[in-house]
Amino acid sequence: MTEPAAPGGDPNRPGPYPPGSASAPVHLPHGAYPGNPPGHGGGWPAPASAPGHGGWGPAFPPPPAEAPRPPKRVDAVPGTPFGVVHLDVPPVTSGLAIGSLIAGIAAILVSLLVFCFGIAGPDYGGAWAAGAFTVLGALIGVGAVVAGLLARRQIRRPAPPPAVRFTGAGLAVAGLSCGGVGLLFSLIGLGLALVVQIT
Repeated sequence: MTEPAAPGGDPNRPGPYPPGSASAPVHLPHGAYPGNPPGHGGGWPAPASAPGHGGWGPAFPPPPAEAPRPPKRVDAVPGTPFGVVHLDVPPVTSGLAIGSLIAGIAAILVSLLVFCFGIAGPDYGGAWAAGAFTVLGALIGVGAVVAGLLARRQIRRPAPPPAVRFTGAGLAVAGLSCGGVGLLFSLIGLGLALVVQIT
């Protein structure tokens, strides 16, 4: 004997369930689910509301606003209500000046090696090792001097806006000095090595 179909439904769907049956459907109020506490009507947990973020997630401070920079110069475009704004570009440290200082310090360190091999005498290579390091120190020292001169020229060159202005005149002078000292010490160390080799 088949059970009568549910009224208004599919004829293949079984009819009413016996009272207390485990298969009987349970009618819950709207928005409620089994096992949920009745704190907020069931369903998903209530989101943590945060003003300005649509009610979801924690509140975060807004990013800091960049301070507007005043224009250096404004040139009007003839025949139009518009103008060209030239901003004040912050100065940049010259890379040539930094490279000159680094090369000058390296030239001084190499010149110390020339002195060491010159004093050590022929037992540790003597004049040959000192000569090799003298060539290296001379190349580095000349590079430091050339980079320092180019950096000073770059820094002294006028740069009207919006061109980039370069700084670092002190670094360029220091690189020039260190490169010259390293070159001079390398030559002196080579002379000392030759004297020790001959004697």
